[in-house]
Amino acid sequence: MFQTAIEENYTDGQIIFEEGSSGDWIYVIESGAVEISKIMDGEKVVLVVLEPGEVIGELGFITKTPRTATATAVGDTTVGIIDPIFFEQEFNKLSAGFQAVLTSLATRLKKTTETVCLIKKTSCGQK
Repeated sequence: MFQTAIEENYTDGQIIFEEGSSGDWIYVIESGAVEISKIMDGEKVVLVVLEPGEVIGELGFITKTPRTATATAVGDTTVGIIDPIFFEQEFNKLSAGFQAVLTSLATRLKKTTETVCLIKKTSCGQK
């Protein structure tokens, strides 16, 4: 499905990438699971746990912005790093209009995720 450049193996609790870091890579989960979390008011808030076949890191890569969350291995986990040259080549095959739609969608999803996290944290009564 995806052309991966390399595979990386992580053990339980090992960080794959951190919130605020550069979004240089897109990953596909090959085995294990990945927890996506944010630090809010000094506390870790788990947003979702993703399983094999899921893609992570795409928002930062597409929008060319820092990571919005931290990705942490749950159990022994293997991820493939999607070849960025291959991804760019495939993305550039799309019309300029379609590229703009996907970039806009990714940007909007990033903003919506950040807003939902703020609302969820407040409504859950967390500090």
